[in-house]
Amino acid sequence: MSKPGSGFVNELTPQSADFPGWYNDVVLKAQLASYSPVRGCMIIRPYGFAIWESMRDELDRYIKATGHDNVYFPLFVPKSLLEREAEHVEGFDPQVAWVTRAGGSELEEPLAIRPTSEAIIAEVVKDWIQSYRDLPLLMNSWNNVVRWEMRTRLFLRTAEFLWQEAHTFHATAEEAAAEVATGLAGYVKVSEDWLAIPVVQGRKSPAETFPGADYTHAVEAMMRDKKALQAGTSHMLGQNFAKAAGITFLDRNNERVHPYGTSWGFSTRMVGATIMAHGDDSGLVLPPNVAPLQVVIVPIFRSEEDRVAVAGAIEAMEGQLAETRTVSGPLRYKVDWRDETPGYKYNHWELRGVPFRLEVGPRDVANGSAMLVRRLDRAKDPLPVSALQEELPRRLEAYQRMVFQRALDFRAQNTHEANDLGGMTEILDGTGGFVMAPWCGSAACEKAVSEANGATIRVVPFDSPDEAGSCIVDGAPSERRVLFARSY
Repeated sequence: MSKPGSGFVNELTPQSADFPGWYNDVVLKAQLASYSPVRGCMIIRPYGFAIWESMRDELDRYIKATGHDNVYFPLFVPKSLLEREAEHVEGFDPQVAWVTRAGGSELEEPLAIRPTSEAIIAEVVKDWIQSYRDLPLLMNSWNNVVRWEMRTRLFLRTAEFLWQEAHTFHATAEEAAAEVATGLAGYVKVSEDWLAIPVVQGRKSPAETFPGADYTHAVEAMMRDKKALQAGTSHMLGQNFAKAAGITFLDRNNERVHPYGTSWGFSTRMVGATIMAHGDDSGLVLPPNVAPLQVVIVPIFRSEEDRVAVAGAIEAMEGQLAETRTVSGPLRYKVDWRDETPGYKYNHWELRGVPFRLEVGPRDVANGSAMLVRRLDRAKDPLPVSALQEELPRRLEAYQRMVFQRALDFRAQNTHEANDLGGMTEILDGTGGFVMAPWCGSAACEKAVSEANGATIRVVPFDSPDEAGSCIVDGAPSERRVLFARSY
């Protein structure tokens, strides 16, 4: 698995040679996921599912703390419901999978396999919302959806994926707008505080807005290949779906009006984002908060006498570790007693991105210590066994900050400005990265950029300052710079 003495996994495609190849190698060899017999679908293996569970549970805590209740709606959506909102259907139609036969006969009405739940939820809640007293209605669902993608990639884009979709209804547009912000704030929190992925917050261009929505807010992240990945979206649906479904309520003026809706979603693609935002040529680099294992203990011995001494020391250490708590809960650790060489174990756990390993050999036992090795840079530091319970949580918090700062610095180093289309294309074909450039707001100009160099407007950043300029395509007036990038 590695060159003798190198300490590096060498069976992974180098990022610099083929980033997509590196990504697939990591996903498969770190046993995060496998291909399915069904084209475009994936099997999430235990280690990959543990990463998903961690971010899912953290987001779920936020969702519940902000007053939302979890619900479940059916997987199947009648065609007539999906077609009520024309723009919504048009946006999803190429990706919708249909059930036309069941129980041995043709169905009277085809059923869509849920691409998203707005249509069926709107149909049902019209019986739940009769008065302003019934609002706001704050619902969230953890489920699977199907979008029949033609080009798929494990975690990033699959025909079936797991996600969270919040659906809310409000009495006023102002309340709905505040809810859009609430959803986006949850994604920022999970991305930055849990996954150590810095994100850019902003508004999607009309061309990138969710089908049927008035507007979409999103968070965008930079991967190690300098491409963008959408890390979460929050949509203002306005009264569009309510009108299509005939949802009305009596407001405070005793007038029957339509409620305002929102929806926001976050999916298993964020497992892929975590891989691509932090990984290196040796495999995963997992932030401690999301890592299924935070510390792995590797016993080192040559004789039976040494093994007994090392085992006794590790047993004593485990008494401390079992009582150690971190920011993300009880310390997650494992002792690797497999019948493999220490070097093999080092490579195995580096591939899997475990933040720290503790090497315990006869010399360490004699000194009452263990050698702590940091995954990110392989820095070594002997720690007294007596200090582990106090020191490990502190080291893990520092590691979490280090991984975030590394990603933040990388984004800063690879964010550029361009004032004309040629300059933007030169950057994207050269160093790559994010490009802040003036745009007049025209869909035709946005399309022209994509056709010229493959970049799209990821967001109009909320923190982009007013800056009078000229559009990079047609020279028309521009009010501020927007974020262009090639993306996943």
